[in-house]
Amino acid sequence: MAPPPVVMPPATTLFNVSKLVGDTAGSAAQTDAKLVNAWGIAFNPAGFVWVANNGSATSTLYDGNGVPQSLVVATPPAPTGIVYNGSADFRASPFLFATESGKIAAWSPTADRTNAPAVVDGAAAQAVYKGLAIATWNNANYLYAADFHNNRVDVFDAGFNKVTLAGAFRDPALPANYAPFGIQAIGDRIYIAYAQRESGGDDEVAGAGLGAVDVFDTGGNLLKQLAMGGALNAPWGMALAPSNFGSYSGKLLVGNFGDGRINAYDTASGAMAGTLSKADGSAIVIDGLWGIAFGPGVNSQPTNTLFFAAGPGDETHGLYGRIDMR
Repeated sequence: MAPPPVVMPPATTLFNVSKLVGDTAGSAAQTDAKLVNAWGIAFNPAGFVWVANNGSATSTLYDGNGVPQSLVVATPPAPTGIVYNGSADFRASPFLFATESGKIAAWSPTADRTNAPAVVDGAAAQAVYKGLAIATWNNANYLYAADFHNNRVDVFDAGFNKVTLAGAFRDPALPANYAPFGIQAIGDRIYIAYAQRESGGDDEVAGAGLGAVDVFDTGGNLLKQLAMGGALNAPWGMALAPSNFGSYSGKLLVGNFGDGRINAYDTASGAMAGTLSKADGSAIVIDGLWGIAFGPGVNSQPTNTLFFAAGPGDETHGLYGRIDMR
């Protein structure tokens, strides 16, 4: 009787990193001076990527090769997270922004093509919104803003009214000095990346093992703590890898702002599945890494290419790029 065949584990997929756009000449293939501390990214499903530029209070648009588009949108100071809205809710505004200045802003081409005015002002509550997500709960659309200063998630209905959901997005097992940093809707779940908050301030603390990722339903009820410590280091960006992303297919990718690495986690067990690496086997490290997202499949933006935004040089510069399988 022949011995059973030996099943080898799949080879770890390696990647190429391309620097598409930078704020200074020579830092990337294209130059855009407005791309300063590039933070959140969101795709128009039938168009281009929109990047929230924290350092210039703008949003700029690019195709998958980094070619700048003519539209530049002004936002309130210090934008962070950005989401695409395909519904008639939220005043039919296709793109919505959160800001560290405590404002939520909305862009509608029929209202003001080059400006995204504030529609929510959380300054009185000292809100510092580090991230933004959009999802549905009980057949209604909501915005979810990660308020790092007040250690909470603020939720807004389709008319931008602040509401309270039963779950309240609380995890009693988190360290007291952890606060919601990044937030991402994936399917019918809300993933929140927590970072340690500096004493007396509103910046994150970087360091090996500092961070957590929780999974909630869209009503704010905690489902599980997916990851705590380990390879996390001030995590912010999150994206679910598609089924054609090599050995990391179907994994939750978590980008660390603290050390610039992108780690992969099993969505069921929370087990770490590896760190995205270059051809020589060394880990990909992107200084000041913020948003990560897969393309929509148009304008040279493949659905299995991971695009990223970053604020290198301690958030004084900007970078937009892509990560492709070799």
